[in-house]
Amino acid sequence: MTTQDADRRSRWTRKVEADPEHSHWYVERFRRMRADGADLAGEARFVDAMVPRGARVLDAGCGPGRVGGELHRRGHVVVGVDVDPVLVAAAEEDEPGPTWLVEDLVDLDLPARGIAEPFDVIVCAGNVMTFLAPGTEVEVLRRLAAHLTAEGRAVIGFGAGRGYPFVRFFADVETAGLRLDLTLESWDLRPLRAESDFLVAVLRLP
Repeated sequence: MTTQDADRRSRWTRKVEADPEHSHWYVERFRRMRADGADLAGEARFVDAMVPRGARVLDAGCGPGRVGGELHRRGHVVVGVDVDPVLVAAAEEDEPGPTWLVEDLVDLDLPARGIAEPFDVIVCAGNVMTFLAPGTEVEVLRRLAAHLTAEGRAVIGFGAGRGYPFVRFFADVETAGLRLDLTLESWDLRPLRAESDFLVAVLRLP
């Protein structure tokens, strides 16, 4: 992580500090799933349908590169960032092509890393929002918004029951200066219902 403020350490960072093997387990879990033929491209298909070939995509909280790697294979220019250097190293090994960076989303400033051009779409999948440091969600959303083109969109997906209620997320989206365009309960375009236990939200600038 880049922040030195211990109170802003992400939940993921704290989990890894408590169990240093967790990141390696996570990497191997998805490697096994891929080897077993699991369909791991649902989020990438969703994002790919939103933009033309050659779009600039930011994979925010990229993990070991599952989503960003697939989008690269589909012809997009991908930058992936994650707070965990073990996951980023796995992305570099398993998914060559995109630019992979170690960066905490609460500190996200890609122009300072030499990546000045904004993105057509930002994807934040894998429950990333629920692994942020508590209380930093609005700041992260603002940071993501600052990296979008004027017509760009951000797609965020996470599950219920993880300490970040959907209603609070909707309020944070508004506070961060973003507009909610679409809400679904899955990456395969099922409408959001009152009883849905997963949210996929498409956001844009006002």
